[in-house]
Amino acid sequence: MKVTVNVECTPEEARTFFGLPDVQPMQQAMMKEVEDRMKANLSAMDPETMINTWMPQGIQNWEQLQKAFWGQFNGANGGPKGDKD
Repeated sequence: MKVTVNVECTPEEARTFFGLPDVQPMQQAMMKEVEDRMKANLSAMDPETMINTWMPQGIQNWEQLQKAFWGQFNGANGGPKGDKD
């Protein structure tokens, strides 16, 4: 025997039925606070400071990779690091 029951309700009705708390007002307040803090911080930063704040390691790693690449390139072609006989 197979029984199928379809229930149509809104998320709010389902939360109320199962006894779950309504966290929507708290969530809206928290998102408003996060938005306000982000706006305050972004208006105080110039683009260069923002980039350095968000990606300091990425830029440093990229520069190190470039230095290593050019060091290997110069060494392989008999540049300053290569030993010529």
